[in-house]
Amino acid sequence: MLKPSAPVDLTRPMRPLPRLIFMSRWLQLPLYLGLILAQCVYVFHFWVELVHLIEAAFGNKEAVALIAEAVLPTGPGQTAMAMPTKLSETTIMLVVLGLIDVVMISNLLIMVIVGGYETFVSRMNLQQHPDQPEWLSHVNASVLKVKLATAIIGISSIHLLKTFINAAHYDVKTLVAQTSIHVVFLISAMAIAMCDRLLAGDKH
Repeated sequence: MLKPSAPVDLTRPMRPLPRLIFMSRWLQLPLYLGLILAQCVYVFHFWVELVHLIEAAFGNKEAVALIAEAVLPTGPGQTAMAMPTKLSETTIMLVVLGLIDVVMISNLLIMVIVGGYETFVSRMNLQQHPDQPEWLSHVNASVLKVKLATAIIGISSIHLLKTFINAAHYDVKTLVAQTSIHVVFLISAMAIAMCDRLLAGDKH
């Protein structure tokens, strides 16, 4: 029969080396602050694209040209397109998908910043806060990995949809490569979720 473990004395001070190792988690704080700055850049980019879309809807040719330059294929493996003089349904759809892409990446940043800080740095004590995110109440390293993988699949889906909308202007190699990458993301997410489920089953 196993003997009960001795109670831990919480009043006993930590030794210098364990304290130093434990305090090293705060080295991650500048990384999360940097991600907050990256979030600010995405917010600025979102509003710039939205303003261009509104201006183009009112017939601003310069805004139309900026939008076309941003969303129409111009790189290697892509067929150049004539610059439009007004917004089309396809162009509007591509711009909106781009805005959705920015929002989803921003959501990914929030999950990394808030979930990572809560999991690896320090507790935020948000249990009684009315604005606590629902997913944060049961977040841990495994849950965070699955949520990040799911968010990456969503972002990849948006990029793939944008490519297929302009499929006529891409070569087969580019289409196959993007589709294959998306499938790899799907398989990776399923593998992560399966491993997490197996580990949770072992604990029970």
